[in-house]
Amino acid sequence: MDLSASNSTHSFSNMEDFFSISAKTTSIPKEYIWPKKDLVLADQELQEPVVDLQGFLRGDWEATRHAARLVRAACLKHGFFQVINHGVDSHLIRMAHHQAKAFFKLPFSEKRKGQQQLGSKWGFSVAHAHRFSTKLPWKEMLTFGFPHEGSNAVVVDFFESFFGEGFEETGLVFQRYCEAVKKLSLAIMEILGISLGIDQYYFREYFEDGNAIVRANFYPTCPEPGLTLGIGPHSDPTSVTILHQDEVGGLEVFVDNKWRSIRPRHDAFVINLGDTFMALTNGMYKSCLHRAVVKKHQERISLTYFLCPREDKMIKPPQDLISSIEDEPRKYPDFTWFDFLRYTSEHYRADETTLQNFTKWFTSFNP
Repeated sequence: MDLSASNSTHSFSNMEDFFSISAKTTSIPKEYIWPKKDLVLADQELQEPVVDLQGFLRGDWEATRHAARLVRAACLKHGFFQVINHGVDSHLIRMAHHQAKAFFKLPFSEKRKGQQQLGSKWGFSVAHAHRFSTKLPWKEMLTFGFPHEGSNAVVVDFFESFFGEGFEETGLVFQRYCEAVKKLSLAIMEILGISLGIDQYYFREYFEDGNAIVRANFYPTCPEPGLTLGIGPHSDPTSVTILHQDEVGGLEVFVDNKWRSIRPRHDAFVINLGDTFMALTNGMYKSCLHRAVVKKHQERISLTYFLCPREDKMIKPPQDLISSIEDEPRKYPDFTWFDFLRYTSEHYRADETTLQNFTKWFTSFNP
């Protein structure tokens, strides 16, 4: 997830003109071309665990312990797993995808009414072109916030205020979707707590008053998919990402020095840990490098829910976890989510070393 800013001079009209003829072109602008080292092809699938949450949701302790063991094994290695029987209605997921697809198919003049402005996290954007000028991702995005506490109509309000009253239905669908995924995110926090051997409700309570950054992603067809990426290699600065991808696929993870693809499952959410949660475990659980590739003849839609703590929450491992790894030195300073968010929004483009570079930057001001 890129949240950082830059002094890009690209105009939206250029992006509009390019994407409107992308299917007819035989080459892509140099701004979209990525280094060869980032374009090495994935040659196999990641064998991430598929975790059944049905037993946990029913209160079956043995099934919960089994799920926690699978989650722990994945998080110690790379931080990726999928969940099924997760409690989010399949019809609601299809409705959210339908609304996202309908939005991205709108004329550019309609979408740009809610254009994301420099310095803002919310709205419609193309290729992060309002922030970057090189290594642009081949994608369009719609981003909005979802606080875990507050107005019941916050998502509806976003769509109506950014795009007009005609988007009330879109807002209602995404409001319901966010409410359902919020419940899933807190359930995952309980399982993560169990997997770490600490109080089951510690992380749930830690994130209950947090918020989410919600993003619908659209990856158009690309005339030269071997030269560009839908999103470049990065680790998420946030805590936990809950992703639903369509049947096209394109998510890839860098594990054991190889790129590996994540197989799409219509009945599953892909879960991955971000840098903030890695800091909460003193590096025990991993935030893994990942990217999205694009295709020549297939468009792709994905929905992402980035879970974040409240901005003033202190990011440090819980005492029970620190006590269990007391011989392990602290790898990261205590910081707030606001500190880290500001760094990735204003000073740094997310990549594989975001947290390490933030640590150096932060400690230089807070010795």
